[in-house]
Amino acid sequence: MLITFKTRAAGDVIMFGKVAGQLLTVLGKDSDDQQGIITVAQLPDAIARLEQMIAEDKNKSADQSDERSEHGIMEPVALWQRAAPLLDQFRHALREEQVVIWE
Repeated sequence: MLITFKTRAAGDVIMFGKVAGQLLTVLGKDSDDQQGIITVAQLPDAIARLEQMIAEDKNKSADQSDERSEHGIMEPVALWQRAAPLLDQFRHALREEQVVIWE
């Protein structure tokens, strides 16, 4: 299943349901909801939550990367890398005072 995040302020962000669910949980939303909205008033908190998660996940990924590189294992795409386009979309939406919906 795919989840699409939409706003009039930026292009769509499309994610697999599992990843979108993880990020919705970070945002304090129900990951089982098939659709929903992040209002303009909720965007500052949503941005702060994503920024914090990205910082924490980067640190965790860096620690694991050191361990993996010793064994020659390729690194998977980290959650923070998948969240970056969503964070960018949220920033555009806030700047233009537009809601973000997902479906």
